[in-house]
Parts: sequence; structure tokens; C-alpha cells
Amino acid sequence: MPKFTAADGASIHYTDEGHGIPLLALAGLTRTGRDFDYVAPHLPPLRLIRMDYRGRGQSDWTGAETYTIVQEGADALALLDHLGIESAAILGTSRGGLIGMYLSAVAPERVRGLILNDVGPVIDPLGLSRIQDYIGQRPAARSHAAMAVALEHAMEGFDAPPARWMQEAKIHYVQTDQGLDITYDPALRTAFLEAMKGPLADAWPLFEACKDKPLALIRGANSDLLTQATADEMAARAPGMIYEEVPDRGHVPFLDEPEALRAIHKFLGRLI
Repeated sequence: MPKFTAADGASIHYTDEGHGIPLLALAGLTRTGRDFDYVAPHLPPLRLIRMDYRGRGQSDWTGAETYTIVQEGADALALLDHLGIESAAILGTSRGGLIGMYLSAVAPERVRGLILNDVGPVIDPLGLSRIQDYIGQRPAARSHAAMAVALEHAMEGFDAPPARWMQEAKIHYVQTDQGLDITYDPALRTAFLEAMKGPLADAWPLFEACKDKPLALIRGANSDLLTQATADEMAARAPGMIYEEVPDRGHVPFLDEPEALRAIHKFLGRLI
């Protein structure tokens, strides 16, 4: 499995497939590069690069104090350096979109453009509360089949067939002799709770750093993390932003929906 060594010695897992425009895919908070399994077959020829953040998937666990957007952004830049890539477009799901906005502000020459999947500069407290309820906890379900049923009932705002929830269960949970386990360091909960102690930083300046680049926003119509009001304000501040809303989806769209693919393909067309 391809890995590179970060400046602090952490081993970071990644995949690098295809040729053409480099698209760095950055996953959600508790997720891995497999977040993009659904969209990958629908992409035009390009170079798709996925990274497991430290503490997730096949990357080293390095402790709660290192699970920050700043550190994960530094790891993303280190990965581009490792691959000899001067700049890449970024497809960021949730946490990955925040990292993408951060990189657009601190290293604008490395970011060719940004697709935000159901995330923006304002995070709704309702979504944060839902994340707090499950992060770092092993699921009660003992099998992937049981987890698929649990996800179908728990993921409010989604209308998806049972087969998709089975796929989700297998991607995000590992079967063990003791039942299912999460695919990330449980200490991520400590990092999340620590970050939530103080007031959330104003992230609008990070968004402002993106708006002159090719930019797209995909929002789940039933999202509890990205409100309609925030999405509307983003569209007002960045009139050239591609914007698609995905019906029957909460946080986050799977990215293989027609609306999501329309936004992604239109965005990629602007990079040529």
C-alpha cells in the first residue's frame, strides 16, 4: 500500500490512480479515502489522489492533539510534494472541504480550484451535535447487515436503497470477532470535543480566499450541517460558484447523484 512519511514521522496512506489533472480528494471527519468510491467510476480521465488522514484508515494514529485541520492540511501539502505535484484541484467532503478552504488561504498557489461537498464557512450546531453523539464510539450493531439497517433508520434526510446502506456499512466499519469497529482512532473524539469548547472561528475569510478560483458547492437538500442560508450567502459572495442541491440527501451526498456529478463535471471543465 502506498504511504509517505510526514515531517513528524507519521506514515500516511494514500492512493494515486489515473493520469491528467490532479484531483486531491479529501474525506469527511471520521472517514477515509474510500469516501470517494461512489464517484470515482463517474469521473472523466484524471489523476485521482485520495489520502487517509492521520488517525484514520491505514494511516498512523498520532494522538488527539494532531487531529487538526492545520495538521491535516500540512499532510495534504506534504503528499503533493511527495508526488511532485505543484498544484491540484481539491474535492473536499465535509472536513475535507474545510481543509480545502484552509489551503486556499495559506497556500493558494497549490490549489487550482475547490469542490465543497456539503460544507461551508458556517457549521450548523445541529449537525455538530449529531456528530458528537457518535464520534469515537463503537457501534452497537454486531454485523454489517445489522449496521446497514441501523444506518437506514438513523440517517435522517436520506432516501437510498438498502444496498447503498450495506455498502456504507462495509466501507466505514470493520468486522471483528467482537463485532463491528470504527476505522479511525477513538481519540478523534477527544480532538473533536476539544475543538468544540470555544467559539467557532470565523471561516468566511477562508471562503473568500476560494472565490476567485474555480469553485463548486454541492449541498444535500436536507443537510443538518450546511444550512440553506449559508449556501445562499456563499452563492451571493461568489457569483461564479457552481451550485447544485441534491434532493433526498442529508449530510453528506454520496457524490454519484446526477446533481452532484453535474457540478463536478462542470467544475472540471473550468480547469481545462
